[in-house]
Amino acid sequence: MKKKKILVLSDHPLSPSGVGTQTKYMIEALLKTGRYQFICLGGAVQHADYTPQKVEPYTEDWVVYPVDGYGTHEIIRSVLQKEKPDLLWFMTDPRFYTWLWEIENEIRPFLPMVYYHVWDNFPAPYFNANYYKSNDEVVCISKVTHEILKSVAPEVPSRYLPHAVNDNVFYKFASVEQKQNAATIREQLIETSKDKNKNKKLFFWNNRNARRKQSGTLIWWFKEFLDEVGHDKASLIMHTDARDPHGQDLPHLIHHLNVDEGQVLLSTNKVTAEELASMYNAVDFTINISDAEGFGLATLESMSCGTPIIVNMTGGLQEQVTDGKNWFGWGIQPASKSVIGSLQVPYIYEDRISKKDFISTLKKALKLSSTKYDNMSKLGIEHVKRNYNFEKYEKGWVDTIDEIIEKHGSWENRVGYKRWHLMEVA
Repeated sequence: MKKKKILVLSDHPLSPSGVGTQTKYMIEALLKTGRYQFICLGGAVQHADYTPQKVEPYTEDWVVYPVDGYGTHEIIRSVLQKEKPDLLWFMTDPRFYTWLWEIENEIRPFLPMVYYHVWDNFPAPYFNANYYKSNDEVVCISKVTHEILKSVAPEVPSRYLPHAVNDNVFYKFASVEQKQNAATIREQLIETSKDKNKNKKLFFWNNRNARRKQSGTLIWWFKEFLDEVGHDKASLIMHTDARDPHGQDLPHLIHHLNVDEGQVLLSTNKVTAEELASMYNAVDFTINISDAEGFGLATLESMSCGTPIIVNMTGGLQEQVTDGKNWFGWGIQPASKSVIGSLQVPYIYEDRISKKDFISTLKKALKLSSTKYDNMSKLGIEHVKRNYNFEKYEKGWVDTIDEIIEKHGSWENRVGYKRWHLMEVA
């Protein structure tokens, strides 16, 4: 049987971003069936080489075309003509693909378009409604996203399929060797601090250094937290880029705020997923106070490792930290909404927590008993296994793609789409 070919527009699937990681998971799930091939436009990263890349061990079944940004009219037209894919799958903010919507009428007559939708801040979904309607189906990353979509564009076929975490990589260490590895990492982090307090709490932040992620604000507020409880009581480890044109100069800020004696540490080296799992096992809590977060993969990875989370109650994060009955960390309710805008979207709201609430939450974490911590850790692991199961995620994508191609056809037998045609009017 001839393999179906899927064209993917997303972050580079071999990049460490959450979008890139989930794209990789989806592709690998479908490749396991032996019935699909993938052509990817690997966007959102800087490239030293633009030669198409065959991903091992899949070779011809998985090829990545490096592109700047997320592509252009010319690139997509060229790839469509050369590859003749059976389905177009894309992910991340729809405003990144404004050029794609402009040529929808060139694409959809030949193949279905499927969008994996991250959460949008209100009122952006109303501006994006026409984007949603340009797809044969929209798959939603969180329950929040799905509810938004159904309210804004109810006529668009949609389904809920959340991110997942690979618990063969991200899990609570049990063996003596693994525990010792995590303990060694923890000791090294503490030794970096001037105080060398072995009883201090370690807070972890694993995110892009971007404005909405609040990297600079986190350092500032963490410093004020330490001013109140003592600079030897905790350290913050930030796994991110030290400097970013869309974020802050973090080393400068750390120095300026006088938290450069181990109170705030930067981890800037690229690490494997296994090394990242060791980090989660070495620390006490993981933080994400982003003003806008579609899902938040790092916090899910942390919970899978048994490390409780501290998050802004926005987007998919609110589904992670509680099931409505139990809490697997602390969720901080937004105290206000910031208003931002762009040429594409006049304005959107972003959820913003307060400094007071953040510091109060860190104090609670500091005082948490070992019994309550262990229970929170256990419940978090169970929550991940129950709701973000990796095997369920893989099956979900296989079923979704199969159903969409069966319903809407593909390059050779497109159905269910009415092509535009010229009419002669007398």
